[in-house]
Amino acid sequence: MISICIPIYNFNITPLVERLSLQMKQLNEATELILIDDGSKAIYKTDNEQIAHQHTYIPLEKNIGRAAIRNRFLRHTQYDYLLFLDCDSLVVNEGFLSNYVEAIKAYPKSVLCGGREYSTTPPLREKMLRWKYGILKESKPAITRNKHPHASFMTNNFVVPKEVFQSIHFDESLVDYGHEDTLFGFELKKHNIPIVHCNNPILNGDLETNKVFLTNTEKGIANLARILQKKEYDKDLIHDVTLLRVYYKFKSFEWLIRFKFFFLKPLLRNFLNRGYANLWIFDFYKLGTLSVQLNELQKLERDL
Repeated sequence: MISICIPIYNFNITPLVERLSLQMKQLNEATELILIDDGSKAIYKTDNEQIAHQHTYIPLEKNIGRAAIRNRFLRHTQYDYLLFLDCDSLVVNEGFLSNYVEAIKAYPKSVLCGGREYSTTPPLREKMLRWKYGILKESKPAITRNKHPHASFMTNNFVVPKEVFQSIHFDESLVDYGHEDTLFGFELKKHNIPIVHCNNPILNGDLETNKVFLTNTEKGIANLARILQKKEYDKDLIHDVTLLRVYYKFKSFEWLIRFKFFFLKPLLRNFLNRGYANLWIFDFYKLGTLSVQLNELQKLERDL
């Protein structure tokens, strides 16, 4: 029935595996738990090996990236549906797996997305940006996510039929952080694979610091810029990504955006790093970063 797939990178998965193992025993369906470690530090591998011995645990020597590691699970799973969870997930719903079983029976040909939640207790200021972004941008009920199901796709908590995943993979050209979920959702849309969002969320169990979140955001935007530079890529992607829609809406003022961003970037970055999590400022920071990234790629193209 369900192969539970958890890619691991520098994280202790003991709480997640313990909770899933308990629910697997209570479920009247065939399940398996596959854990692939994507080149974590030795200390994490040592900790995780102790809890993972009763399941399938595959440590990789080198990190292959967020897209390739997910594709790798096809080599090791035996059941017809693959449930992907991020390693920092916390399963707080006692009926988490049984909810997915019912959803699979109701929508056997669809990709299912359960969603994510964040603690309602504000964190320390050093993690405030990631928390506020998650609360306001990512933690949405299913009724909201289903309005734009493909654009709302996230990799942290989803089920995909194996036959779909065998034909539509994550884009392994994206070796760094970010937007592998955007492209996967868009490919599903192009191939008319339905996505159904349900209220079966996991709790995000590990907030990045403001500094790490900003750095990862910049990496993700760099990936997005490279995607746009691919001549063969479908331009309809623009309509599914808010940042791209805004960029092209104000493209005639791009020189002004880049000019302001050049002078304001150090101030904005310092402001966001210190935890003053104004999402309007964060949105402008992302827009300026995208404009700069695309401009640099266009210069490289002209120089070739």
